[in-house]
Amino acid sequence: MKRVSLNVEKQFCEECSLALRRFIGNMDGVETIEVRKGTIDIDFDPSRITGNDLISISKDSLEKLGYRLLDTNE
Repeated sequence: MKRVSLNVEKQFCEECSLALRRFIGNMDGVETIEVRKGTIDIDFDPSRITGNDLISISKDSLEKLGYRLLDTNE
């Protein structure tokens, strides 16, 4: 299992936090997701989804909710 951390420009509202948990958390290969004050930590199985794909999909989801991805740590 690997972990990717996404840093976002602002804190999440409760509804956006829940939406991210549901969408990203249900992706094939995602084991756990923790959303808190401008950070998302995702544990995933790299044999089922790549870190780059996970970051790209997460970035798209964040932008649709009105957030901007600042940087990532994988």
